Amino acid sequence: MRTTYYPEDDILKMVFNDQPILRETSQDWNVNISYAADGSIVEMVILDAVGSGLIPFHSGDSLKAA
Repeated sequence: MRTTYYPEDDILKMVFNDQPILRETSQDWNVNISYAADGSIVEMVILDAVGSGLIPFHSGDSLKAA
């Protein structure tokens, strides 16, 4: 997976594979998903990524200062 963040526009692009895009859908006003012919996700684009709280993101356990 490759990710690219465009800070000037607050856009996060995640590319999962290099297959040709067959169709695109909008999950909400700021999330667009592109699919390949086999139904797999090719890429996901998130608009207003920082504004919506997705960046910076935290997964799993929080790190605590010692």
